[in-house]
Amino acid sequence: MEGKEEDVRVGANKFPEKQPIGTSAQSDKDYKEPPPAPLFEPGELSSWSFWRAGIAEFIATFLFLYITVLTVMGVKRAPNMCASVGIQGIAWAFGGMIFALVYCTAGISGGHINPAVTFGLFLARKLSLTRAVFYMIMQCLGAICGAGVVKGFQPNAYQLQGGGANTVAHGYTKGSGLGAEIIGTFVLVYTVFSATDAKRSARDSHVPILAPLPIGFAVFLVHLATIPITGTGINPARSLGAAIIYNKGHAWDDHWIFWVGPFIGAALAALYHTLVIRAIPFKSKS
Repeated sequence: MEGKEEDVRVGANKFPEKQPIGTSAQSDKDYKEPPPAPLFEPGELSSWSFWRAGIAEFIATFLFLYITVLTVMGVKRAPNMCASVGIQGIAWAFGGMIFALVYCTAGISGGHINPAVTFGLFLARKLSLTRAVFYMIMQCLGAICGAGVVKGFQPNAYQLQGGGANTVAHGYTKGSGLGAEIIGTFVLVYTVFSATDAKRSARDSHVPILAPLPIGFAVFLVHLATIPITGTGINPARSLGAAIIYNKGHAWDDHWIFWVGPFIGAALAALYHTLVIRAIPFKSKS
């Protein structure tokens, strides 16, 4: 028995693990940390890729609002939930569109389609302030146009059925709505950071290919959880576009929640990813 145990011990040490797991896998041999984006980059304004990325964000957010708000209107107009796609269908519309649009635009603009995502990536120094502000403007304009087209198709029903505007549901406090938006956006932005982590992409070739899937699925799951509370914002552009086109008092009463909540959630996700997940471990001096 002693001989066999010795053979096992020697054999285990003789052939070291070629593909270490856990913290051992986080070596720098196959990856070099990109430098942080500058705060201001005036040269971007003269680049066609900068303007093309903004246009891509506008079109993506336009299509996102068009499909999702139209789905919400279909559910609202149905005589009962069984006669429509219901909450699950709404959640699939939001998550499915994010999946498709991120896949389409990731190589052009990064596929943000959400000012909260842009804000989180800006805090992590993944893009400049110039580009972040431009993206947010184009996202909001696209959302307004997308909701506007839906209202153009069915103006009376749009106004009668709430226009897809986000509000805190009866029975919930503003604090509950704010908490739901913070946590929901944290889930989304944390997923974005994890799915697009360049270090993971360098080690695992499947990561960039599959990135749109977990992002879209995160949106789907958050909608399932928070539609009954706030109608699910987690995207200030989506909330703004629907509120402007609907433009009734109660749509604006709680509107601040759908900006403050997502931005806090995005900031927390950026801090968590930067300071905890991607923190450089301390090395002992011994």
